Amino acid sequence: MRTLLITGPGGTGRTTVAAATALKAAREGTRTLVLSADRTDTLGAALGVRTGPAPVEAGKNLTAWRPDAAERFRADLTAFQARAGTALDLLGAARLDAEEVTPLPGAEELALLRALRDAATSDTYDLLVVDLPPTPQALALLALPEELRRYLRRLLPAERQAARALRPVLGRLAGVPMPAEWLYETAARWDLELAAVEAVVEDRATTVRLVAEPGPAGTDAVRSAGTGLALRGLSVDALVANRVLPGATNDTWLAALAAQQRKALDEWQETYDVHEVPHRGHDPRGTDDLGALPVPGVVNETPSPVEWPLTDHLADEGVLVWHIPLPGAIREELDLIRRGDELVVTAGQFRRIVPLPSALRRCTVDGAALREGELRIRFAPDPDLWPRTR
Repeated sequence: MRTLLITGPGGTGRTTVAAATALKAAREGTRTLVLSADRTDTLGAALGVRTGPAPVEAGKNLTAWRPDAAERFRADLTAFQARAGTALDLLGAARLDAEEVTPLPGAEELALLRALRDAATSDTYDLLVVDLPPTPQALALLALPEELRRYLRRLLPAERQAARALRPVLGRLAGVPMPAEWLYETAARWDLELAAVEAVVEDRATTVRLVAEPGPAGTDAVRSAGTGLALRGLSVDALVANRVLPGATNDTWLAALAAQQRKALDEWQETYDVHEVPHRGHDPRGTDDLGALPVPGVVNETPSPVEWPLTDHLADEGVLVWHIPLPGAIREELDLIRRGDELVVTAGQFRRIVPLPSALRRCTVDGAALREGELRIRFAPDPDLWPRTR
């Protein structure tokens, strides 16, 4: 199944483009589900149907779904209280009733990730179109499964479960209670669920489509988005330039705006497959308006993945070079930190902690350079760890 993640700067018609893309695929015979995490029903307003916690039919071959974060959050909290009942009673804690619970910040994102996992693992749909939040929030959302799994591995390492029989003894020796069995079981279940979401995000059939309004602000946002998406290893299949003004006009004010847009479009076309969607003079509403928008379709071909190749220059330079594509990155905003077998890469407002390939774990960082939109990190073999040859 193909998964298309749609994001872009806020206020650029992102949800409208997502709805139009899903509608176009459905009319071509593709069983399509369009997902949204907005609290307000902007997706339903675009499609002309009301969306909510249960998937609804929005047309032939088209289903729309806006997961209810509050309902899932209440269910999770109720289950947690049931599992941790003994500990809560010892603390004298008063349990919360489901009716008095309101979702915490981030609950919408978690609900969307779960819906994404459930939809991707079902056989009901051929295409999943996800209306993500604006790009910075979308990238934080997509990074969540990987980061939470890393936290779980650090806080509750799986290898420690092997010492189950020793926990009572260790607890008495240490003078503190050891983690209960249910805590490890819960961590394992969370890790399994997060791994399923991470697999969908990292799947080769998952691509990102950017939506932006051409202009100076849009150009800055697209540059930043390209860097952040590349850092996460996500490929952009197209850039939808939304609300493009007509070039020929007698209005001086509109002509100046159109020229400004054309400058941004020319710049984008050097990097992306750009598709222009003209300004309709009003906000599209209903399937007739959406069907008139010339949004790009979704091809069945599996896109090429974003690769971070490792090249061997040991013979001539004595180093291995790790190539990390970071289009649009600014040298002054880059930062690298080696932490054991991990590398912390910071590019502007985005950061990712990645495990080093096995060969690089026996090396030391010898330098780095940003060239042609690519971060090239040099690693020199550590004599104490690198295999010696006669």
